[in-house]
Amino acid sequence: MESYDVIVIGGGPSGSSTAAFLSKAGKKVILLDRAKFPRDKTCGDGISGSSVGVLKELGLLDKVKDIEHADMYGVTFSSPNGTIVPIPARRPDGSPPGFVCRREVFDNFLFQNAKSLCAKTLEGFFAEDFIRDGDMTTGIKGTYEGKPMEFQAKVVVCADGVAGMTARKLGVNNQAEDHQFAGIRAYYDNVEGMADRIEIHFIKDALPGYFWIFPLPGKKANVGLALLVSDVKKKKANLSNILNDTIAKNPVFKDRFANAKRISDLKSWLLPVNTRKPKAAGNGYVLVGDSASLIDPFMGEGIGNALTSGKLAAKTILQAFKENDFSEKSLSRYDAELNAAISRQVKLNYRLQRMATSAFLTDFLIGRAKKSKYVRDAITDSLLDSEDYTRLTDPLFPIKALFL
Repeated sequence: MESYDVIVIGGGPSGSSTAAFLSKAGKKVILLDRAKFPRDKTCGDGISGSSVGVLKELGLLDKVKDIEHADMYGVTFSSPNGTIVPIPARRPDGSPPGFVCRREVFDNFLFQNAKSLCAKTLEGFFAEDFIRDGDMTTGIKGTYEGKPMEFQAKVVVCADGVAGMTARKLGVNNQAEDHQFAGIRAYYDNVEGMADRIEIHFIKDALPGYFWIFPLPGKKANVGLALLVSDVKKKKANLSNILNDTIAKNPVFKDRFANAKRISDLKSWLLPVNTRKPKAAGNGYVLVGDSASLIDPFMGEGIGNALTSGKLAAKTILQAFKENDFSEKSLSRYDAELNAAISRQVKLNYRLQRMATSAFLTDFLIGRAKKSKYVRDAITDSLLDSEDYTRLTDPLFPIKALFL
């Protein structure tokens, strides 16, 4: 049995960021993933403001310019009645608040960075179970190239996602249908009318979810649709039919897709929303990323919270090594810090999600955004920078939104 300070299962954004922060701090880390990189990950591909901050801390932000991506300088919304509101945004230094990058590219970028820092990485490792000493998690066992392998560590970081081994074995799968989005997406070429902004379109058939167009270099775009699982079942909705009908028949989009061609398969996946988050730490382990159900309840974005969870998990684990205490009591500081970092935004965006169940309220809010700079600035605060929510959390916001 090989021994390490920390085992990280899963090389996506949360796992790779955790592994990178810990390795840079001098810990002996092994990073395991069942896939071989580069690999695709079904997603909208939007990299938001909170992601940018963590990338900067990892020393990777300047290197983003060397990978295939499209800078994002804002967001365009539309409401069920067809009202369109472009909201440009940029940082004080003129840089973009975020960008759009295919996950096959972005995740490999993060993974290769972590791989260069970790003591060891294994791609194609199938995790099968935890190793335990009483109620303490002390390692992982699985299969690599057909051979059984076991690894021992003080802490196991569970970053293998909503359907991963760790979520199942720990019994923390988020299976609440009103706290999960069902999403589908495909890549299209020759989409007209795109700008340097992501597009979020609230169409009636997908409320409280939305239809999106995220621009990529050239006229390529990530195009998709997300809807709460509970609403999919209640409405007996077929997401692929809704997506195809939106592209072909909706007057806002049909001309834009008249000459477009789908260049990938249509893929589906589940997004565990943070409104039903499991306990993110236990004896000898922590959960990060999708394993901890960190998807934003309004936008469906998870990369920013995943990277944040990796940073905070590493911080807590390093403190645990200083104290030589890897118990749930010690590691639960991570859970508390994670809640403090994202709960304000989660609560706010959950309110927005609930408002978006009504076509009337969605039409009203986006209509006000078109007329009110105050409302546009408030939306920018929430969706782009992930730093300042003063306006949206103001108890007088509904009144100010009507008159300012």
